[in-house]
Amino acid sequence: MTLTHHLDDQSPAVIHLMQVDKRLAKLITTIGPIDYRVSENPFGYLVANIVGQMLSNKVAAVILKRLRDLCGGEITITAIKSLSDEAIHGVGLSHAKVGYIRNLTAAVESGEVVFDQYPEMTDAEVLKALTAVRGIGNWSAKMYLFSVLDRPDVLPVEDKAFLQGYRWLYHTSDASAAAVQKKAAKWRPYRTVAAKYLYRAVDLGLTKSPFHLFKT
Repeated sequence: MTLTHHLDDQSPAVIHLMQVDKRLAKLITTIGPIDYRVSENPFGYLVANIVGQMLSNKVAAVILKRLRDLCGGEITITAIKSLSDEAIHGVGLSHAKVGYIRNLTAAVESGEVVFDQYPEMTDAEVLKALTAVRGIGNWSAKMYLFSVLDRPDVLPVEDKAFLQGYRWLYHTSDASAAAVQKKAAKWRPYRTVAAKYLYRAVDLGLTKSPFHLFKT
């Protein structure tokens, strides 16, 4: 299940970003209001994240649909446990990813991963807890902060789509973590929202043409 949230020029985060970054302000004006979804199924979200690792969005969507269908429409711990490794592998997942899904399932069952506690924990604490599970890296854990906990100030310097949008917006080839963190410091405490607009720029194909700050 998912919840839909809305961002527009009346949102405090958007107002702040437009005040502190003229390039981002131009992009926000170009894109306009955006809606985004927050997952209410943390286990299913992380499984979907594992599925999508190192795959194109198109391929990942096909495999994820197969797995959801196999689970009866929703990816849950009970559904995953009822499936054999061969069945999960059969939807198109590598044996390594099957193992990662099993690791996550075991971590939830053992109490190593406790989703109900994460809303009360800091971003750093959640990242530490999730990355302790084999198969959940820093990128996956940050996407959890983004798409499940809806944390406002996450900077996804590991994400290729985000970095594509960043290079395009600032006309730069330096997308090192240090450079991005320095540039994005002025976005605080709404770096997540800035990233959402860069993701949307990529999704809309805006990055296929050069960004012009003053061109209408």
